Amino acid sequence: QVQLVESGGGLVQAGGSLRLSCTASGLTFEGYAVGWFRQAPGKEREGVACLNWSTYYPDSVKGRFTISRDNTKNTLYLQMNSLAPEDTAMYYCAAARSRCTNNGTLIVRPQAYWGQGTQVTVSS
Repeated sequence: QVQLVESGGGLVQAGGSLRLSCTASGLTFEGYAVGWFRQAPGKEREGVACLNWSTYYPDSVKGRFTISRDNTKNTLYLQMNSLAPEDTAMYYCAAARSRCTNNGTLIVRPQAYWGQGTQVTVSS
């Protein structure tokens, strides 16, 4: 059974940093394209970082967010710096045998594995 578990979310002031982690069991990240998504209340889910043989980000987070993977720990990370209130959302990790789009979105069809999400709240 595949399980992805995120951690590291929380409340941070604007300008601060957080590092999200996503640890997998039943799946080896090394064989998958992986990504981070976020969804704020009333908004659509958006990809914020993607990693396959390269890294991809949307303009909204480029230069502030960094996705990385530690194959020895089978863990995916999202380092988030210079956080702003508009970054407030539930953040999810995902893995799929697919690829990334140039704007940082993991292609999740026809199938992807998802974590349960971790809340990030940025106060002004």
